[in-house]
Amino acid sequence: MHAHTTTDVQPFSVNPDFDFEIRTAIGRTAAGAGDPGEILAATEQVRKNDHEGWFDAWNSLADRTAQTADTAASHGHTVSAADAYLRASAYYAVAVNALSSLDDTTRLQPTFAKQQTAWGGFLTHTTANVTAIQIPYEGDALPGYFFRASTYGTAPTLIAVNGSDGSLAGLWASCIQPALSRGYNVVAFDGPGQQSQLFNKNVPFRPDWEHVLTPVLDHILTLDGVDATKVAVYGISQGSYWVTRALAFEHRFAAGITDPGIVDVSTSWTSHLPHSLLTVLDSGDIAKFDKEMAFGMKFSPDTARTWAFRARPYGTNGYGETIQAVRAYTVADVASHITTPLLILSPENEQFWPGQAEQLANLTTSVSTVISFTAAEGADGHCQPMARALTAQRMFDWLDEQLAH
Repeated sequence: MHAHTTTDVQPFSVNPDFDFEIRTAIGRTAAGAGDPGEILAATEQVRKNDHEGWFDAWNSLADRTAQTADTAASHGHTVSAADAYLRASAYYAVAVNALSSLDDTTRLQPTFAKQQTAWGGFLTHTTANVTAIQIPYEGDALPGYFFRASTYGTAPTLIAVNGSDGSLAGLWASCIQPALSRGYNVVAFDGPGQQSQLFNKNVPFRPDWEHVLTPVLDHILTLDGVDATKVAVYGISQGSYWVTRALAFEHRFAAGITDPGIVDVSTSWTSHLPHSLLTVLDSGDIAKFDKEMAFGMKFSPDTARTWAFRARPYGTNGYGETIQAVRAYTVADVASHITTPLLILSPENEQFWPGQAEQLANLTTSVSTVISFTAAEGADGHCQPMARALTAQRMFDWLDEQLAH
């Protein structure tokens, strides 16, 4: 549940969660979704436990950047406007995550609205060919975007699945931009519990993502310019679980990528808990479990904050109910059904799901390929935050070759 500084490199913040956010934000600069100088300048004065100051730092930076974007747009500087709107949206997303762990949640909605407005500003001014789409889903629709490759006619298409708290600006940096630059169409959308579905509709996560990705794929196959034989799917962070789960049931994808490999989401919740406490939960005494957890959280406010932030999208009440819900997020029993060529990214010092990339590879030996990332390359830690260009090169080279077959 907590991020740890991945290597012996000097941290950007003594707070490991802040440090990981800063590394991730700097990593996004490779695709223009940030600028290293302004990120470091905005965050360097924030003290270890100053969570309000952490929100203020990112919200102020985002406000300033959005103002820059508005000014550029009003003067017809479309490239500058697109650049600044993208950075602003990425910065607001960090501010939203900061708010999610504070007691006062009244600012969540307006801050997320600013994040979405900035993203809309980016889409209006970008040179990328993008169309907003509505994906039919269980009597409603999931909002998405179809980014069209610059080539005419049909092209290979990548469906990008976000993580538990990832923004679209973050997904642009980690997947959309590098895919477009290589001639792929890309589809991005908010699934259950993600972004607009959580903040605007209060729709929670669900574990059975074959019921999400199959309707998404059905819709994508109706779009102009999609080569039905070359549709791949990519999942980042917890999105990797959702992709793997769906691939066990949905066999029409030409290839899948997990960044990183995840088998059991719940271990990032339970590995920090005393065995004796989990025994209480396993015996069915949720009330006692909740009472002991609440007592323990009084002595660990940071853990309590992280818990509140992580638990929100599950739509659960109480600690025991949350753990029970998260335990359904496993592919241990279904991964062997995957028939799709699967790339598993495996970073050294993975802090949330250590060892699970290898576990997933062992469950999918006939279809999977593992690519390792190391501290020596500056590419360790969850989702290789500081090595996204290297990540893109390796995963898209693999994907290019898969789809060329």
